[in-house]
Amino acid sequence: MDILKSDLFTPWQDPESGVTSYILSKKVAPVQEVFYYVNNSMSADDRYLWFFCAYPPSASRTLGLLDMQTGEMNAFPDTQFSGTPHVDPATGDLFMGMGTSVWRRGKRPQDTAECIGSIPADLIGLRRTERVATHLTRSADGKEFFLDAFIGLQAVFGTMNVETGAYEHWHSFNRNHNHAQFSPTDPDLVLFAQENHPDPITGLKFRITDRMWLMRRGEQPRPIFDEPTVVTHEWWDEDGEHVWCIHKTGTWRVNIHTQEVENVWPQSAWHSHHHPSGKYVISDAHPGRPFYRGVASEVGFLNRETGKSVRFIENPEKTDYIGSNYHIDPHPRFAGSGQFATFTTTVRGEVDLAIIPTADLIERTS
Repeated sequence: MDILKSDLFTPWQDPESGVTSYILSKKVAPVQEVFYYVNNSMSADDRYLWFFCAYPPSASRTLGLLDMQTGEMNAFPDTQFSGTPHVDPATGDLFMGMGTSVWRRGKRPQDTAECIGSIPADLIGLRRTERVATHLTRSADGKEFFLDAFIGLQAVFGTMNVETGAYEHWHSFNRNHNHAQFSPTDPDLVLFAQENHPDPITGLKFRITDRMWLMRRGEQPRPIFDEPTVVTHEWWDEDGEHVWCIHKTGTWRVNIHTQEVENVWPQSAWHSHHHPSGKYVISDAHPGRPFYRGVASEVGFLNRETGKSVRFIENPEKTDYIGSNYHIDPHPRFAGSGQFATFTTTVRGEVDLAIIPTADLIERTS
């Protein structure tokens, strides 16, 4: 079954590039979006594709699942998650933060969510927990999840054992730090971000001064750069020796030991993501436009082997309630094994999930 050519998807040919994307036109929710780009939303066999669902004007989002083999789609109203969930690459099952806990959910509608563990009550006290994890990431040895919970006025970092639910506290910050992600090769190392801090008492915003940090279990956190450096939207390279991020000059790949910077794609971007092979990069941007939620955007692809790139879709702005409140940036990434790229699009006047075969983009830029 070539599912992209089934009635589940609507092909959309960009009038400028001629590249065809495939928009998931079957709806189980009014708003269907890709995951935030840091987390892979598809199983390693490219079969199970999870996505965000929203039901305006509800402030909560839930999850949907498409079986790329059978075409079955389901929405799961029991998944009012916080942050971005983790998809088990081997099984396609889902782990998500809800409340003060991490939960596991299977792929079938009849499956029941199971709590694998909670942040200890004596650590939380009577404080409100805003999130369990920005991105739920699993350690290189598979034994733990990293949690960058926001509790009361603190960012509280720690790990949770996948099998036992045991929690280990690492560090607490008195300002907002987030986007924490386990190293793909070292189970004792985490990348995280100093984030803009909106003070909940005064209403003032304290800006980022030094964005990217590392922390090793049992040690104090340290910035990646010797000099304070403001970048955004960081993620790990598979080799565990480099991290990627967005700088005003382009998409950077940074050696965490030497601080050497490679400007892989020197152009404006919001978010970028690299293919597992390292040969290709995908990004979104808003060239020449001030940023606001729902602003018009473009998605592009770079073939690092040929040096050629293509902008393959342009999303019209959507500044209504939906565009302003559901974080509808395209958030493109290579999903599953890298056979596909996924992103959010507004070309139909709705908020939709779109997918495109990576091979099509490679062919266009060869």
